[in-house]
Amino acid sequence: MTVTIKPGCLYVVATPIGDVGDMSVRGRAVLAAVDQVAAEDTRTSAKLFDQLDLRTPLTAVHDHNEAHRVPGLIAKLQAGESLALISDAGTPLISDPGYRLIAAAHDAGIRVAPVPGPCAAIAALSVAGLASDRFHFEGFLPSRQGPRVARLSLLAEATPTLILYEAPHRIVETLEDLVATFGADRLATLAREITKTFETIKRATLAELLAWVMADSNQQRGEIVLVVAGAPERDAEDTRPLSAEAILRVLVRELPVKQAAGLAAELMGLKRNGLYDMALKLKQESDSP
Repeated sequence: MTVTIKPGCLYVVATPIGDVGDMSVRGRAVLAAVDQVAAEDTRTSAKLFDQLDLRTPLTAVHDHNEAHRVPGLIAKLQAGESLALISDAGTPLISDPGYRLIAAAHDAGIRVAPVPGPCAAIAALSVAGLASDRFHFEGFLPSRQGPRVARLSLLAEATPTLILYEAPHRIVETLEDLVATFGADRLATLAREITKTFETIKRATLAELLAWVMADSNQQRGEIVLVVAGAPERDAEDTRPLSAEAILRVLVRELPVKQAAGLAAELMGLKRNGLYDMALKLKQESDSP
């Protein structure tokens, strides 16, 4: 396929998340024709380029150097060079670096053109067997349990389907926290190693998924997407947001009273002292037989 590359244009190109056959014909043609490709990890992208027989120069743009690299890349674009942005896999900027470069290009009046293709979040949603008319992409949850539980407690009553990315070494802990905050019977789908040799797609309740993952260490490997059913719609007369008490009731099951009150105060913009008293009372209630 022959493409016409516009001078001074930044192309945002999706790459395969596993199976190299998912690389679009147009995407490959753009990567072959631009002057330079900005990649999240040039070592990872070099392997893909070898598979696709591409020889376009690669330059690294990742979380640690993006702010430093952006001015030079913008200058190249302003001078008429064409540039493509790719991530290690999938659609750039979906839990990947690149935001600063795209924003700077817009600010400089540079054309930004999408070259769509694979995306792990959308691929998982498409096979999840859960409502897809409204969904919320959360990406990676906090790695520490306290902030993770606090975030999940705010999402527990949300009605759109929830899409999460998770690291394999945290999948058990995250499923445990999901069971505690969303309930054991909430439906979810675990999509692992999408389009790769050991692809796994399993739809079950959160409790069933937790038991399954704990019983099979193979499910604690690779790249994981969790798609979780949204909460049931509230009655029309019950549209209140989560209260401080509702959030604290979840937090005190997992955290010390002081930490639970502090997190709730930060999340809701309230004073810690009053929340501490409420958390202490709720803790005493939960501990009583």
